Amino acid sequence: MEHIITTEHLTKEYKNFIAVNDVSIHVRQGSIYGFLGPNGAGKSTTMKMLLGLTAPTKGSFTIDGKRFPQDRLAILKETGSFIESPSFYANLTGRENLDIIRRILDLPKSAVEEALELVGLSEFGDRLAKKYSLGMKQRLGLAGALLGRPPILILDEPTNGLDPSGIHEIRNLVKSLPGLYDCTVFISSHMLSEIELMADDIGILNHGRLLFEGSLHDLRQNALKNGFAADKLEDVFLSMIDKDNADRKQRAIL
Repeated sequence: MEHIITTEHLTKEYKNFIAVNDVSIHVRQGSIYGFLGPNGAGKSTTMKMLLGLTAPTKGSFTIDGKRFPQDRLAILKETGSFIESPSFYANLTGRENLDIIRRILDLPKSAVEEALELVGLSEFGDRLAKKYSLGMKQRLGLAGALLGRPPILILDEPTNGLDPSGIHEIRNLVKSLPGLYDCTVFISSHMLSEIELMADDIGILNHGRLLFEGSLHDLRQNALKNGFAADKLEDVFLSMIDKDNADRKQRAIL
């Protein structure tokens, strides 16, 4: 299976802080790639670089054979995104908000109804966005990412604010997307149990560095090899992060 997203030594430095440090990831076409890490690990910064929202300090990346920065616009046309909490025009309806995006992307009017239906908002499409609950706003943000059925989806915490039923629905939706229209999903979430149920591959980031990349099976084998509990993704994740943090403290002392 080809890699549709590849980063090479991707790095983002700020004045006296390295948010993303020499990260090389490989996302297989048609897969769901779970991008994991504690708060401040660099997940959102990596996603923003892939979308051209912030420029890498070093390194490069390729999306569907197109290289940043020369192919930035072509990359954006193929990528649907949901980054952090999406913002909307409060005094417009959900349907009107999506229609603005539709017109920018030059898509048919039917794209809006299709996206609303996919995320379960069809009956609330004419409600003002300011009257949407947090969970409904998350769904509307996801609908915006799905407009026009882009081949690549970059989703940052899409289940934030959803109740258990909503989380279940969005998980099933995300899991179905590669089969529905042959897309690739690059998704971050703090809900490790949800990622475990939908992801094909996993990337684990801590303090801006990639600790692991591979399939869930490979991750469990790696955990057993290192003497970690391997029954649940959460157990493996916490063990890897704790070990890396301990190693960092040890190196700092030395």
